[in-house]
Amino acid sequence: MTDNSENSADIAPDDGFANLSPDLIIDAIETQSLHCDGRLLALNSYENRVYRVGIEEDKPLVAKFYRPGRWTSEQIIEEHQFAQELADAEIPVVAPLADSTGKTLREDNGFYFALYPMRGGRSPELDNPQQLQLVGRFIGRLHQVAERSHFEFRNTIDCETLGETPVRYLIENERLPPELSAAYKSVCEDLLGKVNERLEHHSELPTLRLHGDFHPGNILMREESIHIVDLDDARTGPAVQDLWMFLSGDRHYQQARLADLLDGYTMFREFNPAELGLIEALRTLRIIHYAAWLDQRSEEPAFQQAFPWLTGNRYWDDHILALKEQSSALDEPVLIWD
Repeated sequence: MTDNSENSADIAPDDGFANLSPDLIIDAIETQSLHCDGRLLALNSYENRVYRVGIEEDKPLVAKFYRPGRWTSEQIIEEHQFAQELADAEIPVVAPLADSTGKTLREDNGFYFALYPMRGGRSPELDNPQQLQLVGRFIGRLHQVAERSHFEFRNTIDCETLGETPVRYLIENERLPPELSAAYKSVCEDLLGKVNERLEHHSELPTLRLHGDFHPGNILMREESIHIVDLDDARTGPAVQDLWMFLSGDRHYQQARLADLLDGYTMFREFNPAELGLIEALRTLRIIHYAAWLDQRSEEPAFQQAFPWLTGNRYWDDHILALKEQSSALDEPVLIWD
């Protein structure tokens, strides 16, 4: 399982996992009437902590320990219920395992955690039309089920949470190099004005429950089989949120990839072309939020090891340049699907 989070509910740089030792992990799992064989492998995750755990005389499991204070128990349970609803509809989402009482959210020593079956595979090839069409089909099926109900506790995509709050955090806490702060503030004011205008223009578009962080790393493919993982950022928003992260490169390349995705998607669900006008606004919010999210965690050892360049001026120079490019992208004609 992977985890590239973009939630901004918590603005807290403290490492909530400082006390999560290997012994505590194993002890927590063994409270579930499981016997660990001592093998513990950390998987690619930063916002939460995710491990492959060996189980005596059985297949290994994946244990996911949630970052303390990030989600409420109601929000996590709602994520789990959504995953199980999708799995029950024969959509290949890797859903959490339930204990003998039917509960999927477990707790030990102040940590919420969940257990999952281990699934392997590789990310889809984004220049492979057949694989993108397959991905589109499964997203279409997922959205068919998702629109049957709604979230009560999960977040909704909006400019305040994913744009204005992260910018405010970086500026008010003086997290940028002083000589770049004014340029950052100026470009973000311009960008968020454009994003708000775009979101308001499309405010009548319907929303639904989403995977929320549907990037290629959250799909595992093996031959013709596919597994969808990591609903940690499940939220409410427009359908295109679960599609646009498969689109990158120049306009011509994105146009071709969009056609591949929607060829598969529309086999199961209609797609409103008006949603294409939201792509660059959603991409902008992700870029803005991602920078603040990295900074919020920059004191954690795991982040310092994975992102050693975070404290350098070069990173912020490049980030401001990316924001300026997004400002231009928002002025370009939207992608066309016919």
